[in-house]
Amino acid sequence: MSEWKEIQCRHTGEKCYFLQHASGLPIYVWPKAGYASAYAVFAAKYGSIDTAYVCADTNEVIELPAGIAHYLEHKLFENEDCDAFERYAKTGASANAYTSFDQTAYLFSCTRGLSESLEILLDFVQKPYFTEKTVEKERGIIGQEIRMCEDSPARAVFCNLLEGLYHTHPVRIDIAGTVESIAEITPELLYGCYHRFYNLHNMVLSVAGNVTCEQVEELADRLLVPTQPYTHKRAPVNEPPTAYRARTEVSMPVSETLFYLGYKVPQSTENGLSEASAEELAAAAVLQELLGGRANPLYARLMSEGLINASFGIEYFDGPGYGVWIIGGESKDPDAVCEAFRKERERMDREGVSAEEFDTAKKAVYGQMISHLDNVEGCGDMAVDAHFSGRKPFDLLDAVANLERKAVQKRLREDFSEAAASVSIVNPIMRGEE
Repeated sequence: MSEWKEIQCRHTGEKCYFLQHASGLPIYVWPKAGYASAYAVFAAKYGSIDTAYVCADTNEVIELPAGIAHYLEHKLFENEDCDAFERYAKTGASANAYTSFDQTAYLFSCTRGLSESLEILLDFVQKPYFTEKTVEKERGIIGQEIRMCEDSPARAVFCNLLEGLYHTHPVRIDIAGTVESIAEITPELLYGCYHRFYNLHNMVLSVAGNVTCEQVEELADRLLVPTQPYTHKRAPVNEPPTAYRARTEVSMPVSETLFYLGYKVPQSTENGLSEASAEELAAAAVLQELLGGRANPLYARLMSEGLINASFGIEYFDGPGYGVWIIGGESKDPDAVCEAFRKERERMDREGVSAEEFDTAKKAVYGQMISHLDNVEGCGDMAVDAHFSGRKPFDLLDAVANLERKAVQKRLREDFSEAAASVSIVNPIMRGEE
């Protein structure tokens, strides 16, 4: 058996194990004593933003149709004889997959038959099978999915915000692409993207729960097909610091107006990774709690005035070349809520975050992160997200525990430029507009 590297959280003592497998695949195993369930995720650092890459051989920028990563995710479940879901049905595992802005993941959870289900996962993800007929059939299915999303107010308010914030970065394009872009996808393009991005050096396997390192390594030794080192890079994007447009309004069949106020945060990248440090992300998590937590006086006031309801929230997310604060939910007067948020942020920046406020928010975030360690899905996903961000699984949790108030004050001061802000609103359709 190979030598697994133990990784331990300095503050909780929680442990997981890492192996750089001979095939090129990084593997994390997170044994959970006493757990009956297990969870596995096999992911590639390849998502919807990967619409262009720099060819390692020629240094040429190669462009790809928007939505091809999502299309490939759909097609990979099928082979000549059956699809992977039929195989999982025999083991009793619950399987799924997703494509995000910067990764594609294939996963399952189970309470029995882990080795059998893990064998299915490692097998089908390594065996692409595309034909003109099956690709054309999928085009209709995904096209229908795109049209359904276009009719979704929740999807519209989010996508319109990203379009308003970003000039050129592909994060502004819907993950599924467009009906026009997926019309360009062929079996040859899918095979090309598969062999380019589904390189084991550009992927990661994470297994958590009722599992052992020996169990996973035996399957990896038997099933993984070694690949050459990964050499391609994401193409650089020239994204201006300002928002593309300040406001987007549409009308759709909703009972209450939906809105998002967004702020674009500049993000540099190096080798396809976000350069945000664990401390910076920890500061964002605590600031999110300070600005949008239920204990914030602003939340209580807006609720008492009937300007927001329980749908209101604040979120921060980032990745290679993008970082976004989103504030919003349902409201009868979105502009009043946006103005109240701006004033509260300015007040907090001007007066500073008190030690008591900071400690309360920090403990809340730390508690939320600790709770993720109690479920196998949280552990498995934590390892994948950390790996693709160039961090170790416990780095963010340790960063929250060690966080100082000045790091939060810095993000509060630097992240909310009004020149980089945009508002997206979905209004109810008024009588006569149908």
